[in-house]
Amino acid sequence: MLNVFLWILASVIVVSLLSFVGVIALALNDNVLRKIIKYLVGFAAGGLLGGAFIHLIPEASESGFTLLVSGYLLLGMVFSFIVEKFIHWRHCHIPTSKSHPHPVAIMNLVGDAVHNFLDGLIIAGSYVASIPVGIATTVAVIAHEIPQEIGDFGVLIYGGFKKFKALIFNFLSALFAVLGAVIGFFLSSSIDHFKLFLLPFAAGGFIYIAGSDLIPEMHKELKAGKSALQLLFFIIGMLLMVALKLLFD
Repeated sequence: MLNVFLWILASVIVVSLLSFVGVIALALNDNVLRKIIKYLVGFAAGGLLGGAFIHLIPEASESGFTLLVSGYLLLGMVFSFIVEKFIHWRHCHIPTSKSHPHPVAIMNLVGDAVHNFLDGLIIAGSYVASIPVGIATTVAVIAHEIPQEIGDFGVLIYGGFKKFKALIFNFLSALFAVLGAVIGFFLSSSIDHFKLFLLPFAAGGFIYIAGSDLIPEMHKELKAGKSALQLLFFIIGMLLMVALKLLFD
């Protein structure tokens, strides 16, 4: 199990370090950044759906796609909705100032910490199920984290944080993935069937994020050529998950 724990630790450290990808936002102007994110969102959506349907759900359904598996999958969707609805979407009417960063930024950090904690749990549970599933889950999380972290950095800047402070706080929020991974490892190793709950639960979360957040974002692009390129990145994200499946099977 030590080998599995090291895989988990390495994966969540890489995921946590992605919080510094916000530096890209400093180097690029807004127009270029929006164009890049547009295609990264498509890739992330494909990666999450591929991770859910090609890796997590089949692994959770080895003994059959039971009512329990379906229930855990739906629970993952409902939980993701609750986290997004009640943590990310709260607003405050106090004006932004240096002494009072806008609560949209503070709530974003709180919501992000919860999200990162869950990512850590999911990555740990996936590795306990099998190393190939853990790698595929980590890749899917990374694909989603890159555009998300760029967006989170922008929210913190908008909320009144200075650039260096935004990077540090974003990283501290990302470290909750490490906490989630450690707890997830011990729970998956010590509690029977915990990973059987965690895998479809994670798949539900992946499907929810792709379907409710990322794909609607892709629909905002109306030009045929750019939409076709988005579709290509969307398919590439799925094909990457297929490639990982073929590589490790």
